[in-house]
Amino acid sequence: MNLALTEKEAAFRNEMRTFFTTEIPAEIREKSKVGIELSREDMVTTMRILNANGLAVPHWPTEFGGRDWTPVQRHIWLDEMQLASVPEPLAFNASMVGPVIATFGSQEMKEKFLPKTANLDIWWCQGFSEPEAGSDLASLRTTALRDGDDYIVNGQKTWTTLGQYADWIFALVRTNPDAPKKQAGISFLLIDLNTPGITVRPIKLIDGSVEVNEVFFENVRVPAENLVGEENQGWSYAKFLLGNERTGVTRVGHTKVRLEQAKKHAAATAVADGTLLEDPIFAARFAELENEVLALELTQLRMVSGSSDGKPNPASSILKLRGSELQQSATEMLMDIAGPDSLPYEAGEDIDSPGWAQRSVPTYLNYRKVSIYGGSNEVQRQIIASTILGL
Repeated sequence: MNLALTEKEAAFRNEMRTFFTTEIPAEIREKSKVGIELSREDMVTTMRILNANGLAVPHWPTEFGGRDWTPVQRHIWLDEMQLASVPEPLAFNASMVGPVIATFGSQEMKEKFLPKTANLDIWWCQGFSEPEAGSDLASLRTTALRDGDDYIVNGQKTWTTLGQYADWIFALVRTNPDAPKKQAGISFLLIDLNTPGITVRPIKLIDGSVEVNEVFFENVRVPAENLVGEENQGWSYAKFLLGNERTGVTRVGHTKVRLEQAKKHAAATAVADGTLLEDPIFAARFAELENEVLALELTQLRMVSGSSDGKPNPASSILKLRGSELQQSATEMLMDIAGPDSLPYEAGEDIDSPGWAQRSVPTYLNYRKVSIYGGSNEVQRQIIASTILGL
């Protein structure tokens, strides 16, 4: 593998870098960089700027806003976006339901949903997990039974991220309870959250935020035309979606930004014989983490350079597994650097503890999730063992 960018790729990288650092509002990028929660308006503003310039959904068909880029160009686009602390296009829209509709939906469905999805005129959320169907997703019990031109949906979804902002939900539902295999009776359904019978209830998390929700369906009538693809084929579409999700959660650029912040704060933290960054034990820990991130980046580049069709690769499980672990390690390091200054919670500027230190513990706690969503890391290890290693 040749790790050096070609002249054309280097020019493309510079183009992306210039755009992201000049066209996206600086206040939004700064909030993203230091870990301040972004508002719905921040996300919408960013995605609409990206979409207006053809940079929101480059992996989609060109008919609906995609770009005829190579896998390496798509990698550069995402990496530079993360390094500039630009909020990424909403994953539920850009990386999840959008590609599913573009690949498996009817032409009418594509024309109806994809332009609004790319521009965040529709905010989507994901309706997969249930109280007793998380990693074992095929055990889901939410039903959608056909009644004339509609499906009648009953059941519950949980851990629905940003559901409080969403307009629509894409849901896995059981359309054939009598299927011989539980995976065989599942369909992929698009549901307007304003439909009567739907209740969204927030779940307060350990970091104090309300990021996820429960969604209840009680005799919700959904037009059958909102079925994506074929009935009872939803499990195949879900695997396609999760392959995209796992690749997207590697987040090497974000981890690099956190390490840069950790280095800056460690250099400003006094210890007995100088600064924390000069402490040999801390320096060794920091260097090890930097090397681990570099190794992951090279693995990602190897996958990108070897991708000829852009389809999900089973090796995405490696990126998801290691990427989530390194994100957690970076947030843990920032919390350790903050030390006692990490203890206050939302105390503001009335005390000596700086804002970044106050945010370090909530961020650390919030990032416990990254080794669970997109398929828990235990499941990823099983996939790697069976699919890649053939064990």
